Amino acid sequence: MRNTPSRNRPTAKEAMPSFDFLIIGAGAAGLRAALGLAPLGRVAVLSKGEATDSASDWAQGGIAAVTDFVRDSIAAHVADTLAAGGGLCHPERVEAIVAAGPAVIEELAGWGVPFDREHGSWQLTREGGHGTRRVLHVADHTGAAITRTLLAQVYRENQIRIFPHTMALDLIRDDERCLGAWVLDAQGRIKAFTARAVVLASGGAGQVYQHSSSPRGANGDGLAMAWRAGAALANLEFIQFHPTTLYDPGQPAFLLSEALRGEGARLRLPGGEAFLEKYDERAELAPRDVVARAMAMEMRQRGIQHLCLDIHEQDCERIRRHFPGIYAHCQKRGYDLCRDAVPVVPAAHYTCGGIVTDPSGQTTLPGLYAAGEAAWTGLHGANRLASNSLLECLVTARAIATHLAGLATLPAAASVVPAKPDILPALPADVAHERGRALQHLMWTQVGILRRQAELQRAMEQLTQWLEEDALAATGIAVEITHNAFRNRLQCAWLMTRGALARHESRGCHYDADHPNPHQPPEDLIQCLGSAQPERRPIGAADADASVARTLPSAASGTTR
Repeated sequence: MRNTPSRNRPTAKEAMPSFDFLIIGAGAAGLRAALGLAPLGRVAVLSKGEATDSASDWAQGGIAAVTDFVRDSIAAHVADTLAAGGGLCHPERVEAIVAAGPAVIEELAGWGVPFDREHGSWQLTREGGHGTRRVLHVADHTGAAITRTLLAQVYRENQIRIFPHTMALDLIRDDERCLGAWVLDAQGRIKAFTARAVVLASGGAGQVYQHSSSPRGANGDGLAMAWRAGAALANLEFIQFHPTTLYDPGQPAFLLSEALRGEGARLRLPGGEAFLEKYDERAELAPRDVVARAMAMEMRQRGIQHLCLDIHEQDCERIRRHFPGIYAHCQKRGYDLCRDAVPVVPAAHYTCGGIVTDPSGQTTLPGLYAAGEAAWTGLHGANRLASNSLLECLVTARAIATHLAGLATLPAAASVVPAKPDILPALPADVAHERGRALQHLMWTQVGILRRQAELQRAMEQLTQWLEEDALAATGIAVEITHNAFRNRLQCAWLMTRGALARHESRGCHYDADHPNPHQPPEDLIQCLGSAQPERRPIGAADADASVARTLPSAASGTTR
C-alpha cells in the first residue's frame, strides 16, 4: 500500500460501505468474532496486510487450557494466572476465561486444528509460570495453525467479507456511540465504513520499542484510535518483554519460544554459568517478567549485549520434531540448537493493558467492543502468563458475539455519510521514518525493562514535545501510511510513559528502580482523552460500566468524526 495522495481525501459523495459488524484486525480474536457474528448479519473484517499478517500468526508456543483433569485443574490454572499477574488480575474474569478453555480446545479441534498428540492424548508442554504441563501446541507454529483454521471457516461464510490491505485510520462517533471507522482501502482511497457495532481486534503496540518480537504493523493502532475517540484505557505501563529472542544485530528480532525452556533449555552467561536460580527458585520456569528483568540486570552489571540459551543436552530428534521452525531459522543464522548455545536478548512482546472492556467485550464507548491484545480484560494483570493470550483472544471474541446475539435489538447503522474529518498537516515519510526510529530508541532506553523516574520524565518531555506538533494532534486523520503509523506509536508511547510515571511502585512487567517494592492495595490506572492524570481504581472497578464512562471528557463526545 502506497502513501495516499491528497486527491484521494474523502468527499461527501463517496460510496459508504455499510455492514452490520465491522471488525478491525484479522488475527485470532478478529476471525473468531467474525465467525460468531456471521449468523447475526453482514461482517466486514479489515486487515492492514494479507489476512494472515497478524501477531496471532506469529505465536509459537501454544495455547494454555486445562485438558488433563487428573494432573491439572481449572483452579490450578487460575492460581498460576493470578500469581503471574502480580496482584493486578481481575479474579472473576480470570476464572471465567480459564473455565472456558476446555470448550475452546474442543471447538478448535473440531474445526481441524492439528494439535500435537502423544500416545493418543494431547501432547502438553510447560512454560514459565505454569505449575504443570497444560500448553497445547502444533509444533512451534501454533498461532499459524489456529489462524489458518479460523480463516478456512471464515471463507465458508457468505456473510463475512475480508478486506486485505485496508487500514482503519480513525473511529467515527457521534454524541452517543461509535458508528464505524474512516478507512484507507487497497486502492489508496479513504472511505467511511459504518456498522451497527465495531470490534477492535487490532493487537498490541510492540513496535513502539526498538527490539520487538511483534510484526512490523503492531503500532497500537486500535489503542490510539480508541483513546482518540474517548474510550478508557488501562494499565498500558505493563509491557511484557519476552526473555528470549535471537541476538543478531541488524536483523529483525526472532522469537525463541518459551516452550524451549519448558523442555529443558537453560539460560547462561557467556562463560556458561547458569544464573537464574539466584533471582527465583523456579529459574527458567519463572514468569516472563522475572526472567527478563534478571537478564537485563545481568547484562547491565556485566556490560554485555546478550546472554545464551542452551538446549543441546536434550534429545536432538525431539528438539527438531517439536521446534522445526525455530531449528531451521537458527540454522540459517549459523546456529545448531542441538550443539550450540544461542545468543539471546529480551524484546518487547505483549501489551498487558489495553482498552477497558466488561465481560462481554464492551468498552466505555457504546457501540465499540475490543478483544485480544488490544483489550484490557482483567486476565493478565501486571504480567501475562505464557500462552494465555490465544486463549483470551478466542474466549473474549466469542463473548462479544454471544452478547450481541442476546440483544433484543441492535442499533441501526449510520444512514448518511459522516462529516468529512479534518486532515492533519502532512508529515513527510522520511521525517516519519526518522522520528519512528528515534521513538523506538527512546522507549527502549528510557521506558524499557529497568526504569527510573528521571529517565521516564525525560522520555515524557520528548514525547510531549512531539505530540504538540500540529501534524500529530489528537483530532483529525493522518492520510499517509508512515505518518499514521508514527502518530499511533507516539500516542501509545505517551500513554505508556504517563502510566509508568504515575505508578510509584514495581509490579509485574513494570520495574521502577526508584520504587522497587509493590504498593498495597494494587490499583488499576485508567487513562482517558483529556484527563490530566491517570485515574486510580481498585481491582475490578475498571469494568466498562457507567462509573468509568462518566470519566469521558465532553470534548471526546461532540460532533461526529
